[in-house]
Amino acid sequence: MSADLLHEVGRALREGRGIRRRLMPWGRLQLDRPLPFLLVYRRPPGGHDPGTARLLQGEAAYLLVEGDPGRASQVAALLAAVVEPLRSRFGAVLVLELWADAPADPHSGPGFHLYAPREDPPQRLLEVLESELLTIRLRGCRARVALDYRDGIAPPGLAPLWDAAEARDLGVIPLGLAVRPVYRDPGGERLYPFVLAHLHRHLSQALRHAFFVFAHDYTPKRPLHIHQLGPGALTREVRRVDRALGEIASEFDLVLHVTPVNAAEAWARFRDSDFQRPPRFLYRPRDADPGLLKRRLFQIPLETVEDPALWRIFQAKRDELDRQITLYADRGTARFLAGSRALFGEVEAELARLARALAERLAEREEGGGEPLPVDEVVARAEAELARYRRQDPTFAARVERREDVTGILVSRGNFLVGTDARVSEARLAPALAHEIGTHCLTYHNGARQPLDELRVGMAGYEPLQEGLAVLAEYLVGGLGPGRLFQLAARVLAVEAVLGGADFIETFRLLRRYGQGGRAAFITTLRVFRGGGYTKDVVYLRGLRALLAYLGRGGDLELLYVGKVSLEFLDLVEELRWREVLIPPVLRPHHLERPEARARLERLRGGMDVLRLAEEVVA
Repeated sequence: MSADLLHEVGRALREGRGIRRRLMPWGRLQLDRPLPFLLVYRRPPGGHDPGTARLLQGEAAYLLVEGDPGRASQVAALLAAVVEPLRSRFGAVLVLELWADAPADPHSGPGFHLYAPREDPPQRLLEVLESELLTIRLRGCRARVALDYRDGIAPPGLAPLWDAAEARDLGVIPLGLAVRPVYRDPGGERLYPFVLAHLHRHLSQALRHAFFVFAHDYTPKRPLHIHQLGPGALTREVRRVDRALGEIASEFDLVLHVTPVNAAEAWARFRDSDFQRPPRFLYRPRDADPGLLKRRLFQIPLETVEDPALWRIFQAKRDELDRQITLYADRGTARFLAGSRALFGEVEAELARLARALAERLAEREEGGGEPLPVDEVVARAEAELARYRRQDPTFAARVERREDVTGILVSRGNFLVGTDARVSEARLAPALAHEIGTHCLTYHNGARQPLDELRVGMAGYEPLQEGLAVLAEYLVGGLGPGRLFQLAARVLAVEAVLGGADFIETFRLLRRYGQGGRAAFITTLRVFRGGGYTKDVVYLRGLRALLAYLGRGGDLELLYVGKVSLEFLDLVEELRWREVLIPPVLRPHHLERPEARARLERLRGGMDVLRLAEEVVA
């Protein structure tokens, strides 16, 4: 190992910078920034240890010794170059070495063996780490944790990194953690990738709790949250994977390609048939090859992403894109509905009961909102709304597009599309703009300003939260009427019907029996039958219900505007905010500043479900 490298490592840490180096041919050093801890992995004698090194990758500070460095003195010299500036900055350094324990029965639960020094062990840290490890479960089995105190902590067959006197002189507190290798078969030949990913994620959380306690007990560093001790910089591999997923997501617009281009004509013919002949829908040509998209999708090297939080996000997005591309390919076929069911799920019984209760309570109150405004007026008001946000951030690039091939109004790829047959009344225009521009356009823009494309194109499963947030905007501007809630309930009932085997005429008649007007019932039925059975409309009421519960629990509303985020991954979004990977939202909906909107939001924070919300908007 060259003196220049050791000097470079020490200088970077003294200057408050991180450093990442491949130590050819035997290892890798990854220091995101100066932190009072270091994880170490040394490949055991014999060199066969699949999966274990993965457990510490993705942390902010680690050293991998993946081969024989020739002389142990090289590792000692590198450790000294790392530890000395950290000890000068923090006063003490925690060095935790991780290795695989004895082979495990494939059906056993997770297990950990902690090793701590006999002299002055970090007792509170050990108690916290033990408690966190005990929360890890696998296949329903809770982890077992053992703790031993010894001099000379090291994996079997390897010498300790330093003896007790050397560690004391360096300001190092050494720990060892042997992990039961439940992530591979007992012979050590095959990895179990899902088990490894699960263990990696939860072990990462446990380790950060330990680092947090160490920082507070032994150093002047005072992190406010465990995730502030996670990596803040995005690696080249993460950026490559994120960019590749974003490019594929941007190459096809599923909603646009399953939206009929002849909706007005189809309605006229359906009406003229006295609602007896199901309409025939026409669609725009597809402009991407599904097979090529899938080939590119599965060539993306997700395995290079070490960060367990980002790996989980990207893996879910790849799975979702796979399903979406299949739908894109299956448009107009009998397979489409099955794919939509897989993407958006069933109508859960509780949601169906809520939809029926709303429909029965609000059917007599469906309102038309008055005569529709001229399309020119809708376009002008939308352009004024965009200009208002552009004054706050000149990079806000959303535009209004008048389209003949779009029904009504919608947002696609951050732009506001207005169909030439759009029917928007004066009463509905302000809430519609808050819904489409104040939510969908803003979260697209805020996501585009993030360092991850994932927040622009949308995390896997983002639609329920996105649509719930958009309906919330309608409520906050005072435009969520009983008719709108009835519409959301009707959409759920229509999805339930099509999933139950109902045809177009049967679904239309069901909605008419619940009291929906003829044209409105046609549009609702069209939405769930487009493409062959597109069941996305279940997400509006589902998302609103989940969002109200989130706000009632004291959830952070601003977190939901950092981009197109998913309720399922809000814990990961919050983690990435603490790690300063994500930035705060660049734009916030201007209606949140209105006193009446703040008052409504406070009522929601006091606890309100959808039925109580319906009572308020009816009153």
